[in-house]
Amino acid sequence: MHDEATPKLTTSAGFLAWLEAQGIAHETRTHPALHTVEEAQAHRAAWPEAARAGGFCKNLFLKDRKGRLWLIVTLEERELKLNSLSKPLGSARLSFASADLMDEVLGVRPGSVTPFALVNDRQEQVTVVLDAPMLDHERLNYHPLENTATTALSRADFMAFLEITGHRPVILDLVEAAG
Repeated sequence: MHDEATPKLTTSAGFLAWLEAQGIAHETRTHPALHTVEEAQAHRAAWPEAARAGGFCKNLFLKDRKGRLWLIVTLEERELKLNSLSKPLGSARLSFASADLMDEVLGVRPGSVTPFALVNDRQEQVTVVLDAPMLDHERLNYHPLENTATTALSRADFMAFLEITGHRPVILDLVEAAG
């Protein structure tokens, strides 16, 4: 599904143009760089109610002992225990992937990890894991490759995005599965 000759997308503007070309509807709000869930929540408190709708998510780019890559996508308020995710995922001991690997595979820096970066995983090396409660929201919000904006799209359009990029997600309630 990917053209290896096409350069990686590394900016919000480039990614949003790509979404447009794919016919994926979205809304994007720019903001100062936000590095933590707490910063993001505090900043969003001033947004109009409609802009605060839906699920806001956090993302973990992980590597297991066997070298497999994982992108965990969950609601920002969910508490996940890294050491208890390996077994339900069928992986060997998970740890955070390096910034260099993140840049190489996803084309983003720490603080800007997003499922939208899968557009750059042209070899489909990353297994995407969606925490099931996130999909209870009709509208989902992620950084568009940079942590200076938030892009909202429908759940259906997000699933279409994953299909376009060749990523079939594992959908699992991670808190329950790790219990």
